[in-house]
Amino acid sequence: MCGIVGAIARVDVVPVLVEGLKRLEYRGYDSAGIAVVSAGNVRRVRRTGRVAEMEAAVQAEHFNATLGIGHTRWATHGGVTEFNAHPHISHDSLALVHNGIIENYEQQRQRLQALGYVFTSQTDTEVVAHLIHYHRAQGGSLLQALQTAVKELHGAYALAVIDKRDPATLVVARMGCPLLIGLGEGKNFVASDVSAIVSVTRKVMFLEEGDTAEISCDAVLVFDSRNAQVTREVHVSDVSLASLELGPYSHFMQKEIHEQPRAISDTLESIVAKAEFDSTLFGHDAVQLLSDVTSVQILACGTSYYAGLTARYWVEELAGIPCAVDIASEYRYRKVVSSPKQLVVTISQSGETLDTMEALKYAKLQGQDKTLSICNVAESSIPRASKLVFLTRAGAEIGVASTKAFTTQLVALFALAAVLGKLRGQMDAEREAALLEELRHLPGSVQHALNLEPQIVAWSEKFAPRQHALFLGRGTHYPIALEGALKLKEISYIHAEGYPAGELKHGPLALVDEAIPVVVIAPNDTLLEKVKSNIQEVHARGGQMFVFADADSSFSESEGLHVIRTPRHTGMLSPIVHAIPVQLLAYHTALLRGTDVDKPRNLAKSVTVE
Repeated sequence: MCGIVGAIARVDVVPVLVEGLKRLEYRGYDSAGIAVVSAGNVRRVRRTGRVAEMEAAVQAEHFNATLGIGHTRWATHGGVTEFNAHPHISHDSLALVHNGIIENYEQQRQRLQALGYVFTSQTDTEVVAHLIHYHRAQGGSLLQALQTAVKELHGAYALAVIDKRDPATLVVARMGCPLLIGLGEGKNFVASDVSAIVSVTRKVMFLEEGDTAEISCDAVLVFDSRNAQVTREVHVSDVSLASLELGPYSHFMQKEIHEQPRAISDTLESIVAKAEFDSTLFGHDAVQLLSDVTSVQILACGTSYYAGLTARYWVEELAGIPCAVDIASEYRYRKVVSSPKQLVVTISQSGETLDTMEALKYAKLQGQDKTLSICNVAESSIPRASKLVFLTRAGAEIGVASTKAFTTQLVALFALAAVLGKLRGQMDAEREAALLEELRHLPGSVQHALNLEPQIVAWSEKFAPRQHALFLGRGTHYPIALEGALKLKEISYIHAEGYPAGELKHGPLALVDEAIPVVVIAPNDTLLEKVKSNIQEVHARGGQMFVFADADSSFSESEGLHVIRTPRHTGMLSPIVHAIPVQLLAYHTALLRGTDVDKPRNLAKSVTVE
């Protein structure tokens, strides 16, 4: 849940390190630092707060070096203090940055203290620095010391290490957390995310589980978990610099909300081009793997979990098979009933979500051989561990609160439900054509929803002073109520809860008074009359109602009842369209409350720790 960048070159790498950390800010962090080898010494700057504060200190101390590492930290072990910030240094010689969690750090700490090592932080990371230093002192190279040390660690890690005794070498290791190497001419780089180094190279090499590597200006040597030298494929990243820049927008979240018509259109391109729900959308082996599927198990976290909850309705309606949806971090710790004919679907924007990756591993250990990943990052861990893959084409998503990744995940899941329905003979040609036509109109419908922004801005003024809110929905729109509540609390820090509207009288109604706004997702579908009854339950108790309806819904505004209408009902795709207004409501409420919209407190974009 933090970021790593490192560089070795024949020219000053400090600007690369600082710029890389700036590009990693979107991941969420609470402190930042860099360490360099310069004039035979290790020099370090660390600061709590934003990268800009650390950058000012770096400039004040006139850092200049050809070898260095940098880090943005999201606190796990130990509070947000400069002493706990990375990089960590052992004996004024060796510096290290670390993503992940070391589970046996307490035992290693006791061992190292007995050997005379003094600890200055509360982190698990400092253990690793001292451990590598200890093994280096026994003889051998820096790489050998790293390879010996990681064999004694339990947990997840991405490590980058420098040592003043090896000014021409950068060594790294990966287990459970993403790490890649960027390749250049007379210079090489390391990063946890390609966005950190895309301005200096597009040629990248993704390290695999258990890999270590030794990097110099002119060479990269990679070794597997048995310390045997191996070759890893070189890829050319398609991440664009434009996608990492704000352009005319105030925040990345605002930009990404408004990019959704294009992101959805791009994701739909392969579906629309085929003019049918073709199983090869999910891979060349999809026909074989999907033809005898009898149930679906979806595994995801956070916003992706809500996408899965929406998909459950689609899969059961279009394919006629059971669909279960589990929070990934819970699934992996229970006894599951597995079936060789069950399709396991993992959903992750980054493809590196640790809980989801571990849940996938657990499912495979239970004999679940049919695996599909829906992801926004092609070369990430979860797609590479899955037999089938659908890559959403949302582009880089920088804002911590997911927006366009969510709606493109929904598009992919709808396509999956339709493909399964077609393979099972549940969909005739007429139904298929009708659903494809709805998909073609989807980007336009999303744009219409974005056009509601001025009305939603007016609503946000009523929400900003509040401390609590309720979101209600039924059927496929219940997960959108959950997502709306999540968005509001993520970035505005207003406590919000999502409920099925029918559950209101089973407890949450006790909360309703004139001080708590109640948002209702009320499209013109078969459950509309039921939702209207739920609205009356709130209205009768003095609650302030904020209803997102469709143009043809018969709602009339009155005292305490506010209505915004989307242009038309979009059938089964309505949840995607109704996701837009709740995103805009959260964004504009957060603006009025003055919070850090793109980097909300305590949160990270890519959750790579348990």
